[in-house]
Amino acid sequence: MRLRSVRWATITAAYLNLALWAVPASARDKADVITLQNGDRITGTVKKLENAVLRVDLDYVDGTIAIDWQKVANLESKNLFLVQLQDGATYSAKVATRSSEVATPDAHLQLEIAPEGLRPFVVNSSKIVRITQTSESVLERFSGEISLGATHSKGNNATQYNIGSGLDYTATDWGGTANYSSNLSSNTGAPTSTRNQLDFYTYRLLPRRDYFYAGSIGFLQSTVQSIQRQTSLGMNIGHYFKNTNGVRFSVLAGAGWQRTNYTPTDQPNLLQDVGVALISSTLQVFTFKKTRLNVSGTLAPALTQPGRLFAKANASYYLKVLGKFDWNFTFYGNWDTEPPQHLPSSDYGTTTGLSYTFGNK
Repeated sequence: MRLRSVRWATITAAYLNLALWAVPASARDKADVITLQNGDRITGTVKKLENAVLRVDLDYVDGTIAIDWQKVANLESKNLFLVQLQDGATYSAKVATRSSEVATPDAHLQLEIAPEGLRPFVVNSSKIVRITQTSESVLERFSGEISLGATHSKGNNATQYNIGSGLDYTATDWGGTANYSSNLSSNTGAPTSTRNQLDFYTYRLLPRRDYFYAGSIGFLQSTVQSIQRQTSLGMNIGHYFKNTNGVRFSVLAGAGWQRTNYTPTDQPNLLQDVGVALISSTLQVFTFKKTRLNVSGTLAPALTQPGRLFAKANASYYLKVLGKFDWNFTFYGNWDTEPPQHLPSSDYGTTTGLSYTFGNK
């Protein structure tokens, strides 16, 4: 079983990472003009606005530069962007400073948003959560990241490898993500353990823009919990309680189904189907230039087995190292209050490594 799990992890990681690297980056003319409040004028390509940071590509700089959004006095661009506001509304539009407005240290920038097929309107820059590049080409709307890490301890000959991939797609009123993670741990005197997780998630905004509905499907393999394969499906209604360029917090509730194939040692395989309620939340915190924190968790009380509770959590901290490279530290966990046949009730751990982002990440 161990050999099969390792082979499955290696093949899946290879295919997913190959798919991620195959996504082309969006190519634009470097004709966006940014004027700062101190009078400095910069010409380049606006990549995105997120975390209160405007990231711009320049011909004479390797990578992107980060500009404090509150220091921008003027922005001129003929390119198309996805613009998301605090109420959750997202527009495919051109963006420019209102001609009669120039920001001062005591005033917010006023931006004119010109959506495709709609009348332009003016919005205060403080109401903008993020701006990202978009394109008429579907492939150029993707962005993502790849992370790799390894640790080794000579004392007990312990080795751990981890690999992760993420792919995002964002449109005006819907979006989706795919995330893969794989961990392999071995040390003297203990069996090798593997954990592989693949999750797909998609959402669509409702007419009241701070609400949305979402669907998810996930696959998990864990030798620690003797899970050969676990398949999870879920449908949720969600609400953004906080959605700014510094903090994003949402809560979701719904129902789902979970099928788990257990492989206890020296015992026949055991298949379980469980209906569950779902309560989950996501918190993202950003600080200027350097750091970001992503925390997510799910509680799943069993509807078909009262008293049983499933839970999972993931927390990742990113520190900017250079350009598109981040150092990351991640905690992951999976719990079951009533596992079958006295199998382990939890699998949790930490990983660390380097991440590379591409596209609009």
